[in-house]
Amino acid sequence: MRAIHHWIDGKEAPGTSGRTADVFNPATGEVQAKVDLATKSEMDAAIERAAEAQVKWGATNPQRRARVMMEMVRLLNRDMDKMAEMLSSEHGKTFPDAKGDIQRGLEVIEFSIGAPHLLKGEFIDGAGPGIDMYSMRQPLGVVAAITPFNFPAMIPLWKLGPALASGNAVILKPSERDPSVPNMIAALFKEAGLPDGVLQVVHGDKEAVDAILDSEIIQAVGFVGSTPIAQYIYERAAQTGKRAQCFGGAKNHMIIMPDADLDQAADALVGAGYGAAGERCMAISVAVPVGEETADRLIEKLVPRIEKLKVGPWTAGNDIDYGPVVTKAAKENILRLVERGVEQGAELVVDGRDFSLQGYENGFFVGPHLFDRVTPDMDIYRTEIFGPVLSTVRAASYEEALKLAMDHEYGNGTAIFTRDGDAARDFASRCNIGMVGINVPIPVPLAYFTFGGWKKSGFGDLNQHGPDAFRFYTRTKTVTARWPSGIKEGAAFNFKAMD
Repeated sequence: MRAIHHWIDGKEAPGTSGRTADVFNPATGEVQAKVDLATKSEMDAAIERAAEAQVKWGATNPQRRARVMMEMVRLLNRDMDKMAEMLSSEHGKTFPDAKGDIQRGLEVIEFSIGAPHLLKGEFIDGAGPGIDMYSMRQPLGVVAAITPFNFPAMIPLWKLGPALASGNAVILKPSERDPSVPNMIAALFKEAGLPDGVLQVVHGDKEAVDAILDSEIIQAVGFVGSTPIAQYIYERAAQTGKRAQCFGGAKNHMIIMPDADLDQAADALVGAGYGAAGERCMAISVAVPVGEETADRLIEKLVPRIEKLKVGPWTAGNDIDYGPVVTKAAKENILRLVERGVEQGAELVVDGRDFSLQGYENGFFVGPHLFDRVTPDMDIYRTEIFGPVLSTVRAASYEEALKLAMDHEYGNGTAIFTRDGDAARDFASRCNIGMVGINVPIPVPLAYFTFGGWKKSGFGDLNQHGPDAFRFYTRTKTVTARWPSGIKEGAAFNFKAMD
């Protein structure tokens, strides 16, 4: 049985707790590895050694730190296929999707090459008699990243690029469900020139998370996961004076206006709703057609597309549309919510409950589901299902459709499909949601913009990647300097006002 250890001080380090977690092959349901789970003392020791390593790294000039990012881009491209294979084997997503996972993380590393520019402060001379004033952006010290199972490459890279380029040391606590790729990333950073100890990968469960939150050394925590845990980490971090950037769940609506290209909208819904088996925080899980005729025509176009979806293991080839979900518990929860939708009166237009894949009967595969005539009081509408389930909520008007998206407790992403520029501009301006797509179903911003949801999808003032990330991982110091000129005037006993 393959053993997955921590990555401490630039090398693999077996755990000492005696506790491990199973790492499954989601396609077969078999345990393929065991990952070490850290104790509080193991986490504390890793944090202390990171603090020691950070002093020299933080004093390294930004351009040299940026060169590590530059080399990291080359190495990620070199090892892309190898990493994607490992990612697919532990997560279950298709090989092209796994490569996309890595690519979107790589783009943030590319953006982080520009750290010297982003870390520049401000300066003004002559603020007063002989007085200059300037600000500096300095690293926080040791920061932590707690990352989810659904993007085991992208989200760690989103955190690591800006945090490391800013001069911090990072404790990465990845998901224990697919832990190998984070270790591979750490090994690549070492090869790229990152000093030992500056990046520590510590695997664990709640005990490890609480050790991070209780640490007096950790200055900031970045988290992506479910809303209850995001709120827990945000509150605990605030109690101990840490910065926190916590992103939670989502229920993303896509509004389809009567003038929309329905073939384009249907293709977008299928890709955004069922890609990665729906295990994306930016997945479209609610379609909102405006008007009965629009809804009827949309359902007609969706059904054949959904029924043709290819579900299978990543090893079956690149034409597979999506693979299994990550665990048996996840599969059971999805099917439980589907049953609840039927019980509460939603119309199950495409029923994937009996889906079974020959030769992979023990895998965690879930067939595609499409609900119609869903109402906002139903569990399948209120809850983030995180599976291949698309719900259709019919709206009588644009205002009703907009209100659905705005009234939901989550505010991660949303989209509108229309040919009407006025409707699109109004929607983008008024909706209280962090990321908006106009004829774009999954509006994940590029690396030089910031990623973040509103309402119960995000806790904290600054978003992921883009300029916000460098603000989050640095603190501003302002210096007021006076260089007196002329004859010394002697001591002054009052604070001289600025002229």
